[in-house]
Amino acid sequence: MVRVKLSSVTKRFGTVVAVDHVDLEVEHGELFTLLGPSGCGKTTTLRIIAGLEYPDEGEVYFDEENVTFLPPYRRNVGMVFQNWALWPHMTVFENIAYGLKLRKIPKDEIVKRVKEVLKLVRLEGLEDRYPTQLSGGQQQRVALARALVVQPRVLLLDEPLSNLDAKLRIRMREEIKRIQRDLRITAIYVTHDQEEAMSISDRIAIMNRGRILQIGKPEEIYRYPANLFVATFIGRSSAMTGIVKNIKNGYAEVAIGTQQLLAKIATRHRVSINDKVVIVTKPEDVELYEKASIERNCLTGYIKAIHFLGHVKQVIVNIDNNRVSVYIDPETIVTEGQEATICIDPDKAYLFHSYELTEYGFEEIL
Repeated sequence: MVRVKLSSVTKRFGTVVAVDHVDLEVEHGELFTLLGPSGCGKTTTLRIIAGLEYPDEGEVYFDEENVTFLPPYRRNVGMVFQNWALWPHMTVFENIAYGLKLRKIPKDEIVKRVKEVLKLVRLEGLEDRYPTQLSGGQQQRVALARALVVQPRVLLLDEPLSNLDAKLRIRMREEIKRIQRDLRITAIYVTHDQEEAMSISDRIAIMNRGRILQIGKPEEIYRYPANLFVATFIGRSSAMTGIVKNIKNGYAEVAIGTQQLLAKIATRHRVSINDKVVIVTKPEDVELYEKASIERNCLTGYIKAIHFLGHVKQVIVNIDNNRVSVYIDPETIVTEGQEATICIDPDKAYLFHSYELTEYGFEEIL
């Protein structure tokens, strides 16, 4: 197992800063995920770790070894690409063995290693087939086996499930997690899929505009977002804008139109009275009532839309031109246009300063 460290890594393509002074450490045997929207710099970061790109600034370490400018073959990493990149004229066995042949591994050892990895990815008996004779999930397993058979120090996965259908993605992410755990290999995973990242990762780094905005365990990031971008990017959320009217003991009374809501101040920046702020809520943390209750920290509006999602109904409530999403029991009868009151626990109404709208690129995900 290897610890991977990036120290102030920066990469530019012309005037575009793709990776902006990234610092992170991936622990031994950890499955660490780089998560963010398209173009945020996560794949470029992964390619720098692999040695497929060299940084303009900063350093990359595997344990105590500086590998910043080592070519990929000297780093001994295994990489699984988004498009799998299998040789169509080679069998499954030949595809998996290709890297071992390049390393001049003896034939008997190649056969032994390929058989072991075929068992690991559950493809025994398919070694004589060609990629065109395999399903998407089987091709993905071949790509994973090819990366693992060289016994890499670090496993790198770049959007490996993006070409699979929804059900197969779920099965394959469970398989990747199982294999990573069985081998106890350090793995760095890139995805834009929040659910995928939350379900398999030991820790997650949220990226946007080339910067890392927060690193933490999935539960930590979901419940304690460090800034507005993270709060709105992770999971479903709603955002309401308002003006701070009073501050007391880490909570703010915020005017939203003609109404007021108490919210926890969840930002590292100072918030003052009369500041414009954004309150973020998760639909599962909001309750829907027919009438207002002062004790419950409530706002009144009307139902703008209703979406049946199977296990819940998603109700969109308009509060002074703010759209707030609420999950309710699917059997509950509500109608569009009806008056409704939403009530929120102040500790689950996250408050951020409005200047973060620009600082963290919030407008990109509205």
